[in-house]
Amino acid sequence: MTRPYSTVYTELAKPPLSPPGWVFGPVWTILYILMGIAAFRVFSAGIQRGEVKRALAVFFVQLGLNLLWPYLYFTLNVRGVAFVELLLLLFVIGLTIFLFHTIDKLAAYLMLPYMAWVLFAGYLNGATWWLNRGIN
Repeated sequence: MTRPYSTVYTELAKPPLSPPGWVFGPVWTILYILMGIAAFRVFSAGIQRGEVKRALAVFFVQLGLNLLWPYLYFTLNVRGVAFVELLLLLFVIGLTIFLFHTIDKLAAYLMLPYMAWVLFAGYLNGATWWLNRGIN
């Protein structure tokens, strides 16, 4: 899924601490596994419960925002819009963690590496937006 994006990423001026492109695939694989386990744990707490339905609804909103980001950043080349969308994503991840914590603490903790990585992605997004302004 990330292979077409790696070409765009290699051509961008990047800030310090930028990882090589090959890092993103393994990191996202691990994060999606952790997110899936977290969501399953919350689901297993009883989908008939209102708080579980709310938590999973917010989880799927953040997942949708997560999937929208590469389209904005790589395909449409609107890195400023992608950065704003990423800030919204961070807020929704935080809300997901809060809601998961009320149901299953471990599920919430499993989401923390994801939030940390998205914070780091925010740094990369903002910096590459700034460093490459005016370049499509």
